[in-house]
Amino acid sequence: MSGALTGRRILIAGGAQGIGRATVARFLAEGARVAVIDRDAAALDGLVAPATVADITDSAALGAAVAELAGTLGGLDGLVNCAGLDLVAALDDITDEDWDRLIAVNLTGAMKLCRAAVPHLRQAGGGTIVNLSSGAGLVPLRLRSGYAASKAGLQMFSKSLALELADSGIRVNVVCPGAVDTPLLRSSIDPAGDVEAQLQAVRDRYALRRIADPAEIAAAILWLTSGESSYVTGVALAVDGGRTFH
Repeated sequence: MSGALTGRRILIAGGAQGIGRATVARFLAEGARVAVIDRDAAALDGLVAPATVADITDSAALGAAVAELAGTLGGLDGLVNCAGLDLVAALDDITDEDWDRLIAVNLTGAMKLCRAAVPHLRQAGGGTIVNLSSGAGLVPLRLRSGYAASKAGLQMFSKSLALELADSGIRVNVVCPGAVDTPLLRSSIDPAGDVEAQLQAVRDRYALRRIADPAEIAAAILWLTSGESSYVTGVALAVDGGRTFH
């Protein structure tokens, strides 16, 4: 898909590391003009794209960041939301603060980000939104009730938004990755235990028996952002090595 995004102006939230950073690299390679929002200032070091530090749970800071970066790019044609948190915990161990933060980032934050970006997409005459959900939002995982709920909610929010924004020429889709080799996945592995056994247990959940590279998820985000998917909206695309079909 060489040059698939030539001239497109894309804002990527959570673009400092993991899937987000891989998406930044792929989009730049495909000719897009990219800007990044992330709450981790240190992780933005070395990123070859204009970037602003902001937390997507902070409406005022987020709105200012989106406006600033849209101005830098000269407008917005697309939004990719890769910001997210994980939580591995039994119900008895989930605190109110854990739950509130999880929903605030994974679901409410996505709403705030879309709300801030949509006026710029409308001004451009339309565009695309891709939200990063999870396979756990399609098929639940043990000890991830909060995470699964937040990601399933993000899917339904995105589907509803796809209906709402269709008349504005804005397509809204969701990518639902399986296990991906990112800092988020590594944070769920207990370093005090048998790390390789834990990773093998993850691999065994998938028909392809492996963990994905972030670039593989970025390729799916690229397709949903490009004109190649021009008749696709409201889709939750599983990119999960076969976990959700078996």
